[in-house]
Amino acid sequence: MNSKPNAEISSLPNAKLYSYKELQIATENFNLANKIGAGGFGSVYKGKLNDGTLAAIKVLSAQSEQGVREFLNEIVAISGLEHANLVKLYGCCTEGEQRILVYGYLENNSLAQTLLRRHSNLKFSWKIRTRICIGVAQGLAFLHDEVEPHIVHRDIKASNILLDKDFTPKISDFGLAKLFPATMTHVSTRVAGTFGYLAPEYAIRGKLTRKADIYSFGVLLLEIVSGRCNTNKRLPVDEQNLLETAWALYEKGMLIQLVDKALEGDFNADEACRYLKIGLLCTQDMPKNRPTMSIAAKMLKGEVDVDEVNISKPGLLTELLTLRSSGNAPPSSSAGWGTQQDKSSSSQSSNMTYATMSFTSIYDRSN
Repeated sequence: MNSKPNAEISSLPNAKLYSYKELQIATENFNLANKIGAGGFGSVYKGKLNDGTLAAIKVLSAQSEQGVREFLNEIVAISGLEHANLVKLYGCCTEGEQRILVYGYLENNSLAQTLLRRHSNLKFSWKIRTRICIGVAQGLAFLHDEVEPHIVHRDIKASNILLDKDFTPKISDFGLAKLFPATMTHVSTRVAGTFGYLAPEYAIRGKLTRKADIYSFGVLLLEIVSGRCNTNKRLPVDEQNLLETAWALYEKGMLIQLVDKALEGDFNADEACRYLKIGLLCTQDMPKNRPTMSIAAKMLKGEVDVDEVNISKPGLLTELLTLRSSGNAPPSSSAGWGTQQDKSSSSQSSNMTYATMSFTSIYDRSN
């Protein structure tokens, strides 16, 4: 790693620099027994720091400049931020070619691993689910409205919501986050994120606003209540897309059928239907019709009446699918979905590119 990243990190008063030796000791030389996660970014290890604090130590692969950029972006975005529903970044290591992030350790993994994939024996009661939904909403409202400059996360999804021992949700992975000064309404940028959670106006035109995060949150909300991924190709064709299924049931007045069967009826039916309606409100096709995160949080807590608000059809990426099938989609990038180089512009959305990855492959990532 060159000296520029080190200089940028050193200029941040809340970013502690760890030595590689410290983190080697903390993880028992990155012992596989301490490995708690892995992905395209690299590996995550559980470790114990010098002061006895447990930490999640994320070792990023050093394959491209994109990795350096996201690494720096994450540190700049959340260094010094304090909120009950955001991961705590302790610091990092930039020794030699190393790119390592050190976070607070969270005992109950991610929603993707536990609730949606059922890779644990954790029981998600209705009370726990409501706490998770409200917590994520409050964390996003903090990023959107209380932080200056405002922060748009760009990759809200189940795998980026981590849970502590008390099931308090923590928003994680700020590598794709964008900082929005109060005077800026939107940026036009290349697409980054995860298919299934992407707002159509962002995926198709590259127009990024806080409403893109709100769309992603709406999808996540439906997942938490239903206990299923936003796309599941193992289901019958007409049930594979969670948003489409939710809308069809809403139109029939049968939303209750979408609630996770694993709850075995032990939930508040009115509250569950309200949460599903909020999910649909957040995923409406027109961004201006989606509530702000602050309002969504109040709706979840019952402080704002959802039934007084008209809900329109959710935005789906059917337009993009049609464009691709007709050969009229914008040119593809060789970088792959969610890894394109991000160059913001106030007006040039024509530079946006799309991944060469097939839609079938992208869907498979969500299952």
